[in-house]
Amino acid sequence: MCRHRCGIPEPPRLLAIERFKQAGAAITVTSRSFGVNNTIPDKHADYGEKISPELSWTGVPPSARSLVLLVEDPDAKEPKPFAHWVLYNLPASFTALPAAVPGTPRLPEFGGALQGRNSKGIMGYFGPRPPKGAPAHRYHFQVFAVDIMLGLDPGATATAVLAALEDHVVGRGELMGLYGAL
Repeated sequence: MCRHRCGIPEPPRLLAIERFKQAGAAITVTSRSFGVNNTIPDKHADYGEKISPELSWTGVPPSARSLVLLVEDPDAKEPKPFAHWVLYNLPASFTALPAAVPGTPRLPEFGGALQGRNSKGIMGYFGPRPPKGAPAHRYHFQVFAVDIMLGLDPGATATAVLAALEDHVVGRGELMGLYGAL
């Protein structure tokens, strides 16, 4: 059935972490840039320097072969949730990403990880950009441990990555931050 192209909106998609909430071990995700439920600094927003925050994690199970990072905003108007960052096939041995990851399709400096297109259609990280004056939005930085390398080319959408994750998530965790534009 034709949906989006025929003017029928797609139903809202769950946050990735909710979709896989029963899957695998708990991963703890942290950042030196902001704490749990705290404000994301302006330099990481689209209104600021537009650089990705530093992230780290612990608790990846030994059965993991790769990691997936998805950053989603469930408070955006469309699409719901808005994907701000799609990164996959990061080797499971990695325990962190520095700030300012480049927006290139392939990341040789990170074990050949690949980046997808965010909901804006841009490769790599797209910082928070809620409408000015709107209440702060929630940004979920989600890490998934996966028992395979995803068979996707660079530029995959969050929807394609989520489909590829089915039955392969062996661990998951998230860090939620807030951002509101004045």
